[in-house]
Amino acid sequence: MAHTPQARMTNPAHLLADAAPAIQNLVKATRQGGVDESILELVHLRASQINSCGFCVDYGAKSAKKNGVSDEKLFAVAAWREAPYFSDEERAALALAEAATRLADVSDAVPDEVWDAAADHFDEKQLAAIVLMVAVTNLFNRINVTVRQPAGVGF
Repeated sequence: MAHTPQARMTNPAHLLADAAPAIQNLVKATRQGGVDESILELVHLRASQINSCGFCVDYGAKSAKKNGVSDEKLFAVAAWREAPYFSDEERAALALAEAATRLADVSDAVPDEVWDAAADHFDEKQLAAIVLMVAVTNLFNRINVTVRQPAGVGF
């Protein structure tokens, strides 16, 4: 028997007139930091996996593939620490994404070790782009999970 998820309501970003353009402007801003698009896509995908956002995992994997992320990386991003496919730069971005997504899991949510590793690979503007991407992704995830936005369908 097929499971056909149904959204609880129309996505709030579409119900409130000023929300969607504001969110899209934040997404556009993440592209102004000089971070490789594939890294931003990996960050988005990993945060979405952590938050169990089916819509964003589906969308994120497709978008990552369009932006040059290999199948090996897509298949392994949930276990990136144990996979040989990721560069040190990607690993630093993924560690930062995980720490910034799991804020409530530990008392030192984004430890200096994680931040310093990211700062070794990215300048301040690039770090801003990654932090903003993680924040925007978490916003998307919280909206979509709450309203049960189904994967694979537009909203």
